[in-house]
Amino acid sequence: MRAPPPAAAAFDAAVVGSGPNGLAAAVALAQAGRKVVVYEASETIGGSARTLPLTLPGFRHDVCSAIHPMAKGSPFLSTLPLAEHGLTWIDPPATVAHPLDGQPAVLQYRELDRTAETLGADRDRYAGIVGPFVAGWSALSRDGMAPVGGIPSRPVLMARFGLHAMVPATTLGRTIFRDERTRAWWGGFAAHSCLPLDRSPSAAIGLMLLLAGHGVGWPFPRGGAQAIPDALASLLRSLGGEIRTGVHITDLEQIETDGPVLFQTSPPAVAEICGDALPERYRRRLQAFRWGPGIFKVDWALSQPIPWADPTVGRAGTVHLGGDLDSLARSERAPWQGRVDERPFVLVCQPGAFDERRAPAGRSTAWGYIHVPNGDRQDHTAIVEAAVERSAPGFRDCILARHVMTATDFAVHNDNYVGGDVNGGANDLDQLFTRPVARLDPYSTPNPRLFLCSASTPPGGGVHGMAGWYAAQSALGRPLRPPEAA
Repeated sequence: MRAPPPAAAAFDAAVVGSGPNGLAAAVALAQAGRKVVVYEASETIGGSARTLPLTLPGFRHDVCSAIHPMAKGSPFLSTLPLAEHGLTWIDPPATVAHPLDGQPAVLQYRELDRTAETLGADRDRYAGIVGPFVAGWSALSRDGMAPVGGIPSRPVLMARFGLHAMVPATTLGRTIFRDERTRAWWGGFAAHSCLPLDRSPSAAIGLMLLLAGHGVGWPFPRGGAQAIPDALASLLRSLGGEIRTGVHITDLEQIETDGPVLFQTSPPAVAEICGDALPERYRRRLQAFRWGPGIFKVDWALSQPIPWADPTVGRAGTVHLGGDLDSLARSERAPWQGRVDERPFVLVCQPGAFDERRAPAGRSTAWGYIHVPNGDRQDHTAIVEAAVERSAPGFRDCILARHVMTATDFAVHNDNYVGGDVNGGANDLDQLFTRPVARLDPYSTPNPRLFLCSASTPPGGGVHGMAGWYAAQSALGRPLRPPEAA
């Protein structure tokens, strides 16, 4: 016999999931005067932004997200007093480095002119193309992270961005850059799309991340990614909100509100939890949502920072390994074909080189990951570490301990990472404008009480809270316009 439902009117609104989107939604609702409760299945909050001692005592590792240009540049999160709640950003001297065999590494710096000076024959062209977007970064980030259908605040700027962005990354790289070094460097940004680089809109995602490097940098929180949800949770509690951990929502009757319910869960999970509260046809569409590649990740406890052969690489918090643009394109095509390239694109982050809170004195932390087929169970430690060793001879000798997560491990760690997809679904054109289904308001559902706020809604993956903010506006019956700058 089913237990009676809880007192439904205990709260004005509820959020299921305590990742950055869920907490951003809860904060926005609380700011509007609603009494909000957040339910989290795990014993700790954070979703994709968790920091845990994965290897040895005293070493702190970010389980998933680690570098956060879109969080610092978020049109909503940037309006919040998160510094008052413990969030401090660290900006390495360089944002991104791309080592190349037998050649100097290519680095991006926050300063546009300083970056352009390192690009040789592409110096003037890079500055000319990128300069207007950097100057208009604030408007571009607000318009670019908004759901499709609104009127941009800078329509000419957005149209110009679209001309460059809505093409494959390989096409854009070969069109605007002459130097193979610059093309390779550009390909590393585009590889974050988890798309084949010869498919649209890989250029759009890469270009937005590249511009963010100049607009806000590629920073990370002091002490670990956990600082972001912790700050949001502290702010929410100061606004009267409540967070309940260790509560696995499987049925709407568990939720203590007659008001709106916002789900920071995967689309299939929404269909399962809501059951007959949603029409069967809509539930089928949620269950048919398509997922992209998974990731395989190794976290390292190190005796020292990574000993890069080119010492300038040590200036960057993020390092892209993978050779030239053709090599990167081959690597990123492989997971969509059910395989892993023998020399894949490897994303390396080295926060321990800049943050004294990540490891005991004199020690360091870093991690590296590759894209793999969705649901992949294989251990690819050898090829990840071989890639780092090629650019940093002696790296393996620095490893004190390692922690490995396969794509299936990520799926177990977080139900939203279906098959190890940490980006909230395939980013191809078929789904870019219809996440998770085609609706004028992608955060709403056919049930006026139920809303979606996960990375499977616009603007997609990443720690930025924008899906949560827009879902809250939808639940409040407000227009889906970008937030006003602070």
